[in-house]
Amino acid sequence: MDDLLVIIPTRGRPQAIPEIMAAWDATGATAHVLFAVDLDDPQLAGYEVHAEALNGDGRVRFVFGERERLVGTLNRQAVKEAAAYRFLGFMGDDHRPRTAAWDARVRECLSGGPGIVYGNDLLQGELMPTAAAMTSDIVTTLGYMAPPTMVHLCVDLVWKDWGVGMQRITYLPDMVIEHLHPAAGKAQLDEGYEDANSAERVTADATAYYAYRDDGALTADLEKLRALVEERT
Repeated sequence: MDDLLVIIPTRGRPQAIPEIMAAWDATGATAHVLFAVDLDDPQLAGYEVHAEALNGDGRVRFVFGERERLVGTLNRQAVKEAAAYRFLGFMGDDHRPRTAAWDARVRECLSGGPGIVYGNDLLQGELMPTAAAMTSDIVTTLGYMAPPTMVHLCVDLVWKDWGVGMQRITYLPDMVIEHLHPAAGKAQLDEGYEDANSAERVTADATAYYAYRDDGALTADLEKLRALVEERT
């Protein structure tokens, strides 16, 4: 089994599956990828077609379950898989790896102990790890890969807070994981983007982030993560 799993929650974009796997092939990636699909997705049949087509690819798995939104889905799968993989990554279904052997770079950066690594998404760059990977012991220590009070947004801010607070974060500007987002003019608005970036969602997730950061939860998590670093390095 490979030691790196990338979890990709996806909804309403079955056409992204062959594009993502083409990016895996073009970059020579061997990392395993887990596509997490909602059973109530209106385009479920499209995902099932791709799951069947990729059934023989040992790198790829699909899981179909009840809708839990991005953070809920990510956490459920990350907690389940943490015991089987040394490293866990997240990408959105609108991320595409562009740099050869990017997954080898991830493994190399994380092999020295607990930490977080991210590349250049050509949109936020160093500012935000919109796609990121971490050692799985971070997930087992905290019990989640992202604070469950959030739904979709601001998770990248938390990952940066964790990495900076642990003093165990690496940004690789030459490792491109392109974010094909409408804000970069690289995708058309669809129902998923409109929902994730609605005024209500922006307000709710921003409020949840500031509460997490300022009301003690981040401090408590960093205490656990610093203890983990001390134990493992």
